[in-house]
Amino acid sequence: MEAGPMTMARSGRASVKDVAASAGVSLGTVSNVLNRPERVSAATRERVETAMRDLGFVRNESARQLRAGTSRTVAYVMLDAGNPFFTDVAQGIEHAAEQVDLTLMICNSGQRPERERAHLELLQEQRVQGVLVTPVDPESPLLEVIRSRGTPVVIVDRTRRDESFCSVAVDDVLGGRLALEHLIDRGHRRVAFVGGPAGLGQVRDRLEGARRAWTEAGLPADDLVALPTTSLDVASGREAGERLAGMASARRPTAAFCANDITALGLLQQAISSGIRVPEDLAIVGYDDIEFAAAAAVPLTSVRQPRGELGAAAADLLLDEATNPQHRHQQVVFVPELVARASTRAV
Repeated sequence: MEAGPMTMARSGRASVKDVAASAGVSLGTVSNVLNRPERVSAATRERVETAMRDLGFVRNESARQLRAGTSRTVAYVMLDAGNPFFTDVAQGIEHAAEQVDLTLMICNSGQRPERERAHLELLQEQRVQGVLVTPVDPESPLLEVIRSRGTPVVIVDRTRRDESFCSVAVDDVLGGRLALEHLIDRGHRRVAFVGGPAGLGQVRDRLEGARRAWTEAGLPADDLVALPTTSLDVASGREAGERLAGMASARRPTAAFCANDITALGLLQQAISSGIRVPEDLAIVGYDDIEFAAAAAVPLTSVRQPRGELGAAAADLLLDEATNPQHRHQQVVFVPELVARASTRAV
């Protein structure tokens, strides 16, 4: 019994040869329908497309990428998939990619250099059109190696000391200044900075901005208390909350500036469970202004970053680098703004 089109599709993957035989055309005609449809008459194209549907044909995109040397895919290697800030950035990237019919692949390094390296090397093998990355270390030589092999790279939410890469970031020194000026304006004279590790550029810059605002206000340096954490997550915020609760009330800071919202939300949870009233006993400022900040039990004052715009701008730079022979590297820096909510008040 001769196998029909549907029997062939069930018994194995239909090939280009199967499609050509079913449609009664040459292999070259099928190839043109897949890659250069304008070269094929409407009637022939419809016959080939019907055969593809009947056979359940799926084109071999990997083989096409090998022939073309690139793909219709860009990739974003994010730092921490558990932080909504990075998923919001990814949405901005995806929106920009969709405008030019590209697909976004998302990878998560989990703040681990070895995982970041594995992702980046695999993406080169996949011949993605370009890579956006929030690197563990923006000075990593690996980024230069990848670009030297022909894969454009744009750094997201980080900056390098030189201008050898396109990058998109936010002025975190200004963001730290805005947070502390807000707390100082509300009368706070002993403030904790919660965040870490210190090796993260954002943590350093946000603390630097906080210190500048504190110094310019003429306040004693010792009254801006650093509470370092090992990471920027809810658990670290809770641990910092325990440390604050354990301080003598006379020396306990009346406010805390956290290096991101996730840490601030952990601190808020721990403060409430310890009987510390927010904002009456402890005012809290976060950073990023993720969606959960406004939805917290006590809505969180936060320094807002334009997350979607940041991602879209990074994608635009990547696409220009991948397609424009006259491309010149740019370093785009966005300005943050403070959004005041119930977690801060005058004292």
